Amino acid sequence: MDLFSSYASDDAAFQVAGPAPRDYTEDFNLLRQLLFPAQWGRDAGDRHTHLRLREDLLHRLAAQLPDASIEALLGQLPGIRETLKTDVQAAYAGDPAAKSYTEIIRAYPGFQATMVHRVVHELYVQGSDEALLYARELQEYAHSRTGIDIHPGASIGGHFFIDHGTGVVIGETAEIGDWVRIYQGVTLGVLHFEKDKNGDGTVLVKGNKRHPTLGSHVVIGAGAKVLGPVSIGDHVNIGANAWIDEDIQPYTTVFVAEHPRLERRSRTGKG
Repeated sequence: MDLFSSYASDDAAFQVAGPAPRDYTEDFNLLRQLLFPAQWGRDAGDRHTHLRLREDLLHRLAAQLPDASIEALLGQLPGIRETLKTDVQAAYAGDPAAKSYTEIIRAYPGFQATMVHRVVHELYVQGSDEALLYARELQEYAHSRTGIDIHPGASIGGHFFIDHGTGVVIGETAEIGDWVRIYQGVTLGVLHFEKDKNGDGTVLVKGNKRHPTLGSHVVIGAGAKVLGPVSIGDHVNIGANAWIDEDIQPYTTVFVAEHPRLERRSRTGKG
């Protein structure tokens, strides 16, 4: 069988045609300019500039999404922007290195990943095939830019801050409250998978709750793993490199009690 002939053997799932693949750089640039024009060299007081950016984004979306999805998303953008403003405020309050809101908006990968997530989450909630595909691909573009992997399905409250961010993973059914701060290498992931009993046992159950639920005012240190559908209460601090697979009550601090012993050996000689 040659490669062309193999197409004919595809089952129906492989034969579903999607829109042509695209480079999402322009979508990303238009979104961030539309949401925060002043920080990207645009005149926020010029309505013509706003309308031009909006039309450019509409043109990009029209190739990927049905009209109803586009209309719904545009209607959500004012609310998304207001929530993103709280994320900027949280980053400024929570990072002593932050010197300005402009720095956070333009240079913080955690904020850029959150910005994209808040947009694609609204598309994910719509649930259409086209909206889900666009959400997943734009999110993956943000992942490639920032090193932060947030599934579009995750639900995230306001005043959210990812500091540094490299290696952060937030799964599809994660739920996060307000004023949550997480650091690099944190995973909000799955502990166990459940196989679909109605099938042949090779496909995992989809849509079930698999990821953690975090309350408000939670801080998770670098490298910590919070796994499974556990509940993390309000005002919880989780230390660096902790492994959490059970519920944590509110107003609790959790940390690794016994750190590995650090060995030291002196070296002599030249070189």
